[in-house]
Amino acid sequence: MTNAPIAARRSQLRTHHGDVFDDPYEWMREKESPELISHLDAENAHTDAMTAHLEPLREQIFQEIKGRVQETDLSVPTRRGDWWYYSRSEEGAQYSIHCRAAAAPDDWTPPVLEPGVPVPGEQILLDGNAEAEGHEFFSLGSFATSDDATRLLWAPDYEGDELYTIKVRDLTTGETLADEIPRTGGGFFTPDGNAIIYTTRDEAWRPDTLWLHRLGTDVADDVKLFHEPDERFWLGAGITRSRRYLVIGVGSSVTSEEYLVDLAGDITAEPRLVWPRTEGVEYSLEHAVVDGEDRLYILHNDNALDFELVSVSAADPRGQRRVVVPHTPGRRLLDADCFRDFAVLAYRSEGLERIGLLDYATDTVEELAFEEPLFSAWPAGNPEWHAPFLRLAYASFVTPSTVYDLDLATRDLVLRKRQPVLGGFEPGAYAQERRWATASDGTRVPISLVWKTSFGSPGDETRPVHLYGYGSYEHSIDPGFSVARLSELDRGVIFAVAHVRGGGEMGRQWYEDGKLLAKKNTFTDFVACAQHLVDSGVTSADRLVAEGGSAGGLLMGAVANLAPEAFAGILASVPFVDPLTSILDPSLPLTVIEWDEWGDPLHGADVYAYMKSYSPYENVREGAAYPRILAMTSINDTRVLYVEPAKWVARLREAGAADVLLKCEMAAGHGGVSGRYNSWKERAFELAWMFDVLGLA
Repeated sequence: MTNAPIAARRSQLRTHHGDVFDDPYEWMREKESPELISHLDAENAHTDAMTAHLEPLREQIFQEIKGRVQETDLSVPTRRGDWWYYSRSEEGAQYSIHCRAAAAPDDWTPPVLEPGVPVPGEQILLDGNAEAEGHEFFSLGSFATSDDATRLLWAPDYEGDELYTIKVRDLTTGETLADEIPRTGGGFFTPDGNAIIYTTRDEAWRPDTLWLHRLGTDVADDVKLFHEPDERFWLGAGITRSRRYLVIGVGSSVTSEEYLVDLAGDITAEPRLVWPRTEGVEYSLEHAVVDGEDRLYILHNDNALDFELVSVSAADPRGQRRVVVPHTPGRRLLDADCFRDFAVLAYRSEGLERIGLLDYATDTVEELAFEEPLFSAWPAGNPEWHAPFLRLAYASFVTPSTVYDLDLATRDLVLRKRQPVLGGFEPGAYAQERRWATASDGTRVPISLVWKTSFGSPGDETRPVHLYGYGSYEHSIDPGFSVARLSELDRGVIFAVAHVRGGGEMGRQWYEDGKLLAKKNTFTDFVACAQHLVDSGVTSADRLVAEGGSAGGLLMGAVANLAPEAFAGILASVPFVDPLTSILDPSLPLTVIEWDEWGDPLHGADVYAYMKSYSPYENVREGAAYPRILAMTSINDTRVLYVEPAKWVARLREAGAADVLLKCEMAAGHGGVSGRYNSWKERAFELAWMFDVLGLA
């Protein structure tokens, strides 16, 4: 056994609202410091040494994951214009290869592509493996072809910092054009294909400016189309499916505002404001043509907590509003997606995603039915304004990712592909269900469970449990299939998701009740879910491992302090465990934007005191019997800086936590390592550690 690295302590005072906090590990924020790099290297070496005995198990799990994946595979082709677009993977290759093949006129049935069989007429647009060659990290941001299919735009990131370099290729000649735009947030072609619209970020990593680059001109001559000066607001843009309008959207966590540019005219014309921003009001829009009139379908929450859908004239969007889908408490409207003859409505009720088809003429919504009690379904890959099929994606905890085409004439669901899972996988060998825990204030909190039936039902006898949670930004952890998870289920582990407040599973109020000065509900809900699983005989505290990442990593740090005795182990990925230090510093990436989620402790003493009372780093308990902890991070993460878990681990060790490990990727970003084999190995590392904690190693 090696000795854990002991970080140097250096007094650094932080004073706000009369409170003085001495932060001895803040020096670790100096990313370029040789001392910091040496410390992270020492942490990695210690983690390697402490987990060396798990190497055979890691390799076994990696081979299990690899053995269940059809390594040479193809996606279901999506038709855009006269081409079928798809991606494929090859055995031994880390990244996808993006391709297309010509489509026959009026043929909307996607060709059935067979793994390993050459596709007739295939044109390779971009080979991610060639793009990644020579780089430790590779991530593909924007990827698009022009409307006339003659040009390709792609935007790689080689650092993990989410700054993308836009590149363009002439698909008729194969020539890569001289137009190269570095350090962007991504971009897309104008409908004529002769220009690129892209965003850039400010020093806090906030997308704040929209630009127009005309192909063949100097980037220095690019035209600024829009700038958002308010540091709380992100900027984004896109073109309506009708190809009629450029939509520019700015938004914070709770407020949004949108602008239109009519592409029939001058694209550099001043954007036209749709609705002026009103604090606390969010809205998004889609364009449709109804009875010959340009209409905007706007989803909003103005006096409608769970949102309503209205229709307004595109020529006079602030004129009369016609309610299309009224606000219904408990039915959270998520998205409206307009096509030529109908719209697709995505919404959430009873904790599950739903899809409905909206008839423009009658305003009626026809909900699509699925058989499983727990599932996820959403529209996916529908670039055309008018098509006879609607592409849908579907999955559950026991059903692999599935692609359906809904025949709009018959309403039949046509199965196009289900993710192949090798190694004898049988969906019927696994089961899923929802249970309910009772929080400390009496609120019922849903828990999703999935298990292998040969081990019996949850509660028959205590079993090892892997409990996952997130609980922020109204983000929902919906049912989904994971090949890697089978390595857990096949060892008798029950996988559970605690759908805690702060997420969006139960509607907007569920989110409101887990943010700002109600944030602690997220943490106590998770502990209540853990306790429910113990009290109902599903597991015991010594057989329970918790996991969360990013804001879910904040959840992990908080529950470690709140109820360390409730867990045998905690896996925290890119954890937001020093939130007060970060949210106090408006110069850090994304901080000001985050004030709508966490509050503004810089200017509010009450917010400062509340965040200080739950910040994992600042509330580490001396002498507490902490469970085993593994913190995973990446040095180039711009969303949750590596320094947060590094400081947290140092503080835990100082307080006497006996088994705390830090693993820092030295060439990755917020999403971890790049490449599918690398990501499988990283997950195998995490699962091996988890199995060791659970006594299954």
